Amino acid sequence: MLVQFYNVSKIYPNGVKALDDISLKIDRGEFLFLMGPSGAGKSTLIKMLFREEKPTRGQIFIASRSVVRMKRSEIPSLRRSMGIVFQDFKLLESKTVSENVAFAMEVVGARNHEIKNRVPEVINMVGLKGKEDAFPGQLSGGEQQRVGIARAIANQPLILIADEPTGNLDIDTSNEIMDLLYSINRKGTTIIMATHAREIVKAAHKRVIMLEKGRIITDDSSGDYAL
Repeated sequence: MLVQFYNVSKIYPNGVKALDDISLKIDRGEFLFLMGPSGAGKSTLIKMLFREEKPTRGQIFIASRSVVRMKRSEIPSLRRSMGIVFQDFKLLESKTVSENVAFAMEVVGARNHEIKNRVPEVINMVGLKGKEDAFPGQLSGGEQQRVGIARAIANQPLILIADEPTGNLDIDTSNEIMDLLYSINRKGTTIIMATHAREIVKAAHKRVIMLEKGRIITDDSSGDYAL
């Protein structure tokens, strides 16, 4: 078991209950969709995975380590085991494709020879060979998201968190990005994807967790949940 949430609740100082007694287990190598309306608790749950937020009550374990009890000095190690893909890409506009991917490795202290070998590998993996020296402004939205994915997998994470990765893309480009994520998942990376894209979820036949008002109202492992 890779991720375990035990009776996790989060109540913010203003009294808003973002999560309400959530219990959840995610296996290594799973692909999981996290769904629900705005304010359902998806973002809070995701932030708890990499310790940007701590629960008010409950326990969270990742690879058998307690995220809640983790010392501040241990948090960078936790975050190195994860990659994050954002809806709005969050690329460094002044850096090329290669430099954006390399930067993700530099910040975690990777050695120069590791960066030199890994960067071309992941750029090729996401289908951007030949675009290494392009800047984000010279790329389409789909290409920018591929750079975001390359950056997220550069450090070979245990978990890839994709937060609305197709939210700013057209349907054809979205399908290409999903095919890329499925390919990464088949290589063993656990993927947790927050999305509102019902058609993508219906076509995937993957596990779906539906949140509403901070509670899990559906956990469907067959992926056949009637959306």
